[in-house]
Amino acid sequence: MDTASILRELEPVAAKLLDRHMGVAKEWFPHEMVPYSRGKDFEPGKSWVPEDADFGTAGSDIDEAVRGALFVNLLTEDNLPYYFRDIDRMFGSDSAFGEWSRNWTAEEGRHAIVMREYFTVTRAVDPVALERARMIQVRSGDVPQPTDALEGLAYVSLQELATRISHRNTGKFMTDPIGTEIMSRVGNDENLHHLYYRDLTSAALEVDPSSTMLGIEKAVVNFAMPGQGIPNFDRLAKEIARVGIYDLLIHHDQILMPVVKRHWKIEEVTGLTSEAEKARENILRHMERTEKVGRRLSSSRVAV
Repeated sequence: MDTASILRELEPVAAKLLDRHMGVAKEWFPHEMVPYSRGKDFEPGKSWVPEDADFGTAGSDIDEAVRGALFVNLLTEDNLPYYFRDIDRMFGSDSAFGEWSRNWTAEEGRHAIVMREYFTVTRAVDPVALERARMIQVRSGDVPQPTDALEGLAYVSLQELATRISHRNTGKFMTDPIGTEIMSRVGNDENLHHLYYRDLTSAALEVDPSSTMLGIEKAVVNFAMPGQGIPNFDRLAKEIARVGIYDLLIHHDQILMPVVKRHWKIEEVTGLTSEAEKARENILRHMERTEKVGRRLSSSRVAV
């Protein structure tokens, strides 16, 4: 079955999942979460230093790795135009798929709004470095680009969960309860997005198990966080991993295992072509390697 035919079969499921999402997603407003009373004018030309940060009564600064995570998390959200472009290309603008992608875009945009306003008011990160990095990233348009809709479904299923975990874990390291609450609120939205894509991928496995397994293989083996276009992303990712916000072991234990193995139950899928059987075997081998390397690297984590 070709991809267009699979998407036609999935459209009623996409509509039901959209209805489910709209029934549970809660409206919220960035301006009600940001502590504007802490804000003050920036002096033009004055360089930012970590001591400028104002986390209210919490009174203490954050680790540089946590600041790096905030930097990466916001810049990831800033690349929204390219994510919408690719989702629209893969699934189309019509029917429930188009309605979902537009709603998803609106909700994701709210994340960038609340995070940027909070960072600006509290001076949590260097605003000049942040803006320069945003310009570089958006100008480059460097984002993971799945080759087709089935790889795309599997990829965003994993990526949205990864983003949820990264936001929430970053929030746990915040010294300011308001910052923690904001990162948790954003993470909650990301979880709902993950559930939509995860369950749509489950339906795709029923419609065409072989084609979907091939898509899952590409998503798992080639997985990259959307922050890949951020300046100094590799260095920042290592720091983020160092303190246990997001690393290979978390990726294996909290993403690959619960989604690929337990929810999609790829080991139980039947009726696969020989090519899809090989893809399943490759997925499982990749997961084993990820766990092995992740456990070795996690031994170097440091307490924050």
